[in-house]
Amino acid sequence: MKYFFSLIAVGIFFLNGISQQLRTPQPSPSQTVKQDFGLGTIEINYSRPGVRGRKIFGEVVPFGQVWRTGANSATTISFSDEVIVEGVKIPAGKYGLLTIPDVTEWTVIISKQTDVTSPDDYKQDQDVVRVKTKPVSLSSKVENFTIAVDQLSNTGCTLTIQWDLTGVNVPVTTEIDSKVMKQIENIFIKDNRPYYGAAYYYMENGKDLNQALTWFNKAVESNPNAYWVHYQKARCLQKMGKKKEAMEASMKSLELARKDNDQAYINNNLKLQAELK
Repeated sequence: MKYFFSLIAVGIFFLNGISQQLRTPQPSPSQTVKQDFGLGTIEINYSRPGVRGRKIFGEVVPFGQVWRTGANSATTISFSDEVIVEGVKIPAGKYGLLTIPDVTEWTVIISKQTDVTSPDDYKQDQDVVRVKTKPVSLSSKVENFTIAVDQLSNTGCTLTIQWDLTGVNVPVTTEIDSKVMKQIENIFIKDNRPYYGAAYYYMENGKDLNQALTWFNKAVESNPNAYWVHYQKARCLQKMGKKKEAMEASMKSLELARKDNDQAYINNNLKLQAELK
């Protein structure tokens, strides 16, 4: 009898071990989206349910109710630097991303709450910002719920939410100019000065081209064989209307790029020289 019960105990232990090791695919797989933006990053953590032949908006996701904007756990969005949404400055930090879908208008909510999984959990007084936006009809079906960061520029991007045949877009911006200028000011106090990076920023952002040219010249002095510096100096001179000097700088860049067999900069210089003629 003792032997019989011992066998049962061993069997139960063995079955428990199997069940603890069993791993199956998630019906709504989780995903982390991390995107460099401005001087920081945006990170989104959410789960991706599938359509699976169901009617989504109005049934699976009821209209007029707070939705966790995904499945399983609460959906969160984190900013490593301050961003601006609907004119509201949002400090760096982790927030909940919620929505209230409806037929003709969605409300997208960034909340201090990071644990909302049902409408009963939601507290409106914890909202950081609410954005009213009209849903758009997608040309092709998105099977798995998707959140992405698209249409990136230095100071702007679009938070996109798509599922089935419906999508919504929320513009996000950030202010970088004053921060970059402060960095340049602080760094230039030191001996190791980033002439090239500062010159390029000035040239590309409509600032003092004379100052940019001065820094390009300093960068050339520091690294005479840097054909990419000669090329950007030529572009700066072109913007200043100094075609002859621009051509000379581009010819030097082309010569050095050919020695290094850098086809991209060879092509860049040939194109620039054609514009200068």
